Amino acid sequence: MKRDVLRIGNHELTSRFFIGTGLFPNPYVQMEAIKASGAQVLTFAIRRINLESTEDDSILQHLQNEPYIYLPNTSGARTADEAVRIARLARASGLSDWIKVEISANERTLLPDPIETLRATEILVKEGFIVLPYISDDPIICKRLEEAGAAAVMPGAAPIGTGLGILNPYNLGLIVEEAQVPIIVDAGLGSVSDVAQAMELGVSGVLMNTPVAKATDPVGMAQAMRMGIEAGRLAYLSGRIDKKRYASASSGFDEYKLK
Repeated sequence: MKRDVLRIGNHELTSRFFIGTGLFPNPYVQMEAIKASGAQVLTFAIRRINLESTEDDSILQHLQNEPYIYLPNTSGARTADEAVRIARLARASGLSDWIKVEISANERTLLPDPIETLRATEILVKEGFIVLPYISDDPIICKRLEEAGAAAVMPGAAPIGTGLGILNPYNLGLIVEEAQVPIIVDAGLGSVSDVAQAMELGVSGVLMNTPVAKATDPVGMAQAMRMGIEAGRLAYLSGRIDKKRYASASSGFDEYKLK
């Protein structure tokens, strides 16, 4: 099998696990879980970072001298204008030119605002950002974000932090079929079976935080999720059998005829 890599922007990734850095019980567990995950891309809310002194920030100082790609997100933004302002501040501070656009208008569900997300994506793409928008699992808006220049599109499987798993595998399958950019499932996953299912649907990767950080053993769960992602990807590439309504023997009777 040829080398299986994920390309986003001008980066070539071997890991398909994007991991969040929040909610861990302490920095040591955070770092050990990140190592166990094998992730190359780390995401964090910009509002949690001291942009005036990123080298001394309590979150980033534990990640220094490591070859990670930072994917700051605009969590907390309610409008496109606010998300754009946050993204500009992050790039000006030297953090990254990657940005996860995350705009939620409803505090209870934290579901993304599709109109404001599309508008922010259009603006930031024109300004040279590598934009990865978080959005609901609607095939139409996902396609519009791709057409706006998103480097990857990140539909949620379920609302953030719920752990409900993939509520609409049909929609995710449609999104993958239509996409010409990587599709990263972001939000709502809770178990290894969830991530394996997502990968078997053909998505390019998985972004998660809560299922790892809030697990009884975050380090063990990070490793388990990594293995689930790798297994699901290999299964997708290998091709599952077609579903049938009726049984069929695994060995034909002709194999047992006496000569």
